Amino acid sequence: MGTPSSNQAGQLDERSVRKIAGLSLVGASVEWFDFFLYGTAAALVFPKIFFPNADPATGVLLSFATFGVGFVARPVGGVIWGHFGDKVGRKKAFLAALITMAVGSVLIGLMPTYAAIGVAAPILLTVLRFVQGLAVGGQWGGAVLLATEFAPKHKRGLYGSVAQIGVPVGVLLGTVAYFFLSLVMSADAFLSYGWRIPFVASVLLVGVAMYAHSRLEETPAFTHLQQLAAEREASSGVVSRSPVLEVLRTSWRRVLLAGGAFTVVNTTFYIYITFLQDYGVRILHMSRSTVLLAIAIVAIIQIPALAGFAAISDRIGRRKMYLAGSIGTAIWAFPLFWLVDTATGWGMTLGLLGGQITLSMMYGPLAAFFSEMFSAKFRYSGASLGYQLGALLGGAISSLVAAWLFAEFHSNVPISLYIIAVSLIAIACVLTLTETYQHDMDDAEETITSA
Repeated sequence: MGTPSSNQAGQLDERSVRKIAGLSLVGASVEWFDFFLYGTAAALVFPKIFFPNADPATGVLLSFATFGVGFVARPVGGVIWGHFGDKVGRKKAFLAALITMAVGSVLIGLMPTYAAIGVAAPILLTVLRFVQGLAVGGQWGGAVLLATEFAPKHKRGLYGSVAQIGVPVGVLLGTVAYFFLSLVMSADAFLSYGWRIPFVASVLLVGVAMYAHSRLEETPAFTHLQQLAAEREASSGVVSRSPVLEVLRTSWRRVLLAGGAFTVVNTTFYIYITFLQDYGVRILHMSRSTVLLAIAIVAIIQIPALAGFAAISDRIGRRKMYLAGSIGTAIWAFPLFWLVDTATGWGMTLGLLGGQITLSMMYGPLAAFFSEMFSAKFRYSGASLGYQLGALLGGAISSLVAAWLFAEFHSNVPISLYIIAVSLIAIACVLTLTETYQHDMDDAEETITSA
């Protein structure tokens, strides 16, 4: 791509912005592909090869528990990469997160099972899942800021959604990989080595990171911030504080509200793509390929939905769209299981489709919404902390909670009530937050002056 071209006002032309957004999409897609591979494997493979001595239900619970460890690590990753993203640049932090994910994922694909090394296997698996969590905790902030800080003001929602589209693309890639392998391999071969292939293929992330390094420029908002901070330090001798500490000191309420708003997205998303895989195969006795195909179809449809709802938020605001999605998610909590319980491919597909459409109404505008909440000085830290806090409260436990609720009550009604509860929390948080879509993203002068 070379150096992005600019117009006379100093703004990047739209063609250059689209290229930058495309690189953000590629990096986010491959990284989420790695992260979601674990979710699919946790539902279909890991209970058998890492927890073979447990009964099936307990094995699933233990496997989902290791899956949740990645979410515990995500706020830690948000702190680490948030600090460096606000101090040394969005680009460098984003690329470091990609490399970290590649290392963790390839090692998961190469590690021995319980049969080979005993209890050390699930321990090692948990450690590597933590590494994946650290990586994705930093990747999201870099991807969305590269997209939104370059974007024109009236299209921030749309361009921010490009990084969000990395999620269904990653789900689609991971699901298609396992769907294809389940078709061409025997069950024994898949359990023996087939599940490893997509994890080892994650080495491609290194190539993506190297390519992005040669093509990406630092964002205008961060470049302006650096210039002003250097001038301030030269004139006063005062060194700027840690961005993470600064955002927690000045904007902790906003971080908590952002986390509360995001909890519903992460809770329902992982119920849809992780818990329902186990539910469909183990409880409803559907074929693995049928469930994976339903997830893949819905992921394809979700891609234009994310962009469409984000574009609408550029016109009507982030809060209205997010509230509509939260209300829709609560309404769909019972129809979801009415359709899935038909134990048919069409029922699973329609149930997931309704859930992912209402989720997209929130997740599409979310990149711009969270980026606009925080000033340039600690935007990477603030947006990442809010997002990863919601992930910890939502995705870390949702599959585990859903599996426990079904095992305890032998009914999916408590799971629907769980979805409604987190939807109500999101509604309350979004109503408390202010609208952001008219905010100026290049507010470096204001933040430096008020520091």
